[in-house]
Amino acid sequence: MKEIRLLRICYWWGIVADAVMAVLLLWPALFVRVMNVDLAPDAGFGYGLRMGAPLMIGWTILLFWADRRPVARKEILLLTLPVVVGYILVEIYSVAAGLAPLAAAIPLFVMQAGMILLFTFSYLVADRHHSSRHSSRSPERSAA
Repeated sequence: MKEIRLLRICYWWGIVADAVMAVLLLWPALFVRVMNVDLAPDAGFGYGLRMGAPLMIGWTILLFWADRRPVARKEILLLTLPVVVGYILVEIYSVAAGLAPLAAAIPLFVMQAGMILLFTFSYLVADRHHSSRHSSRSPERSAA
């Protein structure tokens, strides 16, 4: 079914993106290199990044859990949107503060905009399909 395939693409996109970010958060020197930010990966910086790693790992697991029942747990995609928007705001700040070049942030912005659009579209498609299936059932069949 089309909506299940779309949902699974979203979940796995998030799983991969979050798992990669979790690795970067656990290794601050790698984070600085990959994200192309002008920051020294000292102890305080590493502490701050590592504080976010368990949350990123948890979100990775949450998306994996949602993938097990994609339509029933489609709301997870909506919960993911504020997380993605939060990362966009952080990246806008990093560019504005001169910590990261705009050229380095553009691929992230494109990926995140794609996530927002696809996650929203997939949720709406699945919700519409799920709602139409439930409204087309007779009361007797729904109670069975």
